[in-house]
Amino acid sequence: MLKMAFGLAALVLAAPVASADPVADFYRGRQVSLIVGYGTGGGYDVYGRLVARHLGRHIPGEPTVVVQNMPGAGSLRAVNHLYTTAPKDGSAIATFGRDMPLIGVIGHNPNVRFEARKFTWLGSSSSYANDAYMLFVRKDAAVASIADARRRGGAPLILGGTGEGSTGNDVPVLLRDALGLNIKLITGYPDGNAIIIAVERKELDGRLIGLSATQSTRPDWLKPEGGMRVLLQFARRTRHALLPDVPTARELAPDDRSRALIALAELPYQLSRPFAAPPGIPADRARALQAAFLAMQRDPLYLNDAERLKIDVSPIGAEEVVRAIDEIAGAPPDLLDYMKKLLSEQKGGG
Repeated sequence: MLKMAFGLAALVLAAPVASADPVADFYRGRQVSLIVGYGTGGGYDVYGRLVARHLGRHIPGEPTVVVQNMPGAGSLRAVNHLYTTAPKDGSAIATFGRDMPLIGVIGHNPNVRFEARKFTWLGSSSSYANDAYMLFVRKDAAVASIADARRRGGAPLILGGTGEGSTGNDVPVLLRDALGLNIKLITGYPDGNAIIIAVERKELDGRLIGLSATQSTRPDWLKPEGGMRVLLQFARRTRHALLPDVPTARELAPDDRSRALIALAELPYQLSRPFAAPPGIPADRARALQAAFLAMQRDPLYLNDAERLKIDVSPIGAEEVVRAIDEIAGAPPDLLDYMKKLLSEQKGGG
């Protein structure tokens, strides 16, 4: 009888150990850093803070997720930090420029300290299925149309850019080369918010920015009385439903090679709001973070918050991110050479 009692006691004591969740044990009471590769107030910051508010509920142990802004070089600083310096235990994740995987694949930049495929990818909050990257121009700017921007000897369209390799830099140059637009790019702005302020101060004629980011940060730009017009939409195979009268970059391309260049440059938009952890984190924590990221995308609280912010929710998971990176790497060599040259020319602070 005494032996039976001891046996039952042993089973009771052993039960918590047998059912323990090591992932939950690690995260319980812990703080997870979510590094945003840009300053406050821009589109990446909006997505980062949205994810920080909701992701912890879906990670075993429900840790607190805290945003850390780390702007610099078009988010290259944050990407390098995530790959080389951030703890590789699952307590740090980051969101950064959609072009960073392209920059890593092309290998043109000696400051790159990462291999894009080796990150522990969580996914992307947006695949741009419901979004568009728009060229906004002030209504009082000298350039009022695509025809104006193509006119030989006409006034240049003055746009602003941040650090090297950022989307705000490479797309204007691509549009210049592929579509024949007379664009003058002034780089060195610290972040996207600074570019918006420069536009509103009339230091710049306009800027490229996503539809969802505009809806959440500058909705007045989309109003007829807002003082801005949209000349074209990028990262769209077809015209966005909200922009039926605005041509896509592919429509404006003069030949097949130009369209192919545009298609390659649009590939990163499939991972438009990417989230990743460092390489080499424990496999069970990696799976937990990946599952949590996708579960969050179905969470009604998250979706309601995203709707309130008017941002696109069209998520993809880790496998789809890797497939997009592989597709970039498999592009024709002459197009990759062009992108390498283009990105090599983009310099600026940030």
